[in-house]
Amino acid sequence: MKTVVVIPARLNSSRLPNKVLLDLKGKTVVQRVYEQCLKAKTIDAVYIATDSQKVLQSCQAFTDNIILTQDTHESGTDRIAEAIAAIDCDIVINVQGDEPFIEPELIEQLAHSLINDSSLVMSSAMHRIEQVSDLKNHNVVKVTVNNNREALYFSRSIIPHHRDEWESLLNHHTTVPESLNFYRHLGIYGYTKPFLLRFSNMPPSYLERLEKLEQLRVLENGFKIKMIATDYHSIGIDTQSDYEHALGFMESRK
Repeated sequence: MKTVVVIPARLNSSRLPNKVLLDLKGKTVVQRVYEQCLKAKTIDAVYIATDSQKVLQSCQAFTDNIILTQDTHESGTDRIAEAIAAIDCDIVINVQGDEPFIEPELIEQLAHSLINDSSLVMSSAMHRIEQVSDLKNHNVVKVTVNNNREALYFSRSIIPHHRDEWESLLNHHTTVPESLNFYRHLGIYGYTKPFLLRFSNMPPSYLERLEKLEQLRVLENGFKIKMIATDYHSIGIDTQSDYEHALGFMESRK
């Protein structure tokens, strides 16, 4: 089965303008993402999907695999669906354009989850939340799963609700006790191509509009999302603080 990675790279960002073109030690953020994706085994090609001529011109310095899309898309998924419509592939991995340290092994795991189970149409990733501050942070998206590690719900709120010791957990702990499992959703997705095209044609759903989480559209329409557990802790770049953290992380790896 042919598997491709597509990186949606939108230039305009309300919290950190031009973030995909910010410099990370001599290379742009999106180039770092692209090069990490190339390290994934069993991936046949990596593409960048953008609506920006500026991003296009910057990326042409290191790849020809750039697809210019319409500028009317409301989500990265819709942008990817347009980009892959004419690409010969079976599986598509969506890696965000602001994840310069994405682990190639995680990309491989998502691809394998769909290759090895023909009943699956979509997969994503999660890791255990360790800090109570992350539980309280509405920008940290949480996911709860069933016994087969299929997503039950995604939320910016804390799920599940720990009824018996809620106040103690939130007010008297800095780390989450080992006996409690809360998971952070990581914004990396795998889809079969037919499902991705179908998903992009579904109208935005009620819960999706409420939480501003497009993956809820999948659940509301009755489809399953397989969640892959990982130790990878995302260092996505959404704010100036994230950018400075990324620079510090690169410095520490020297």
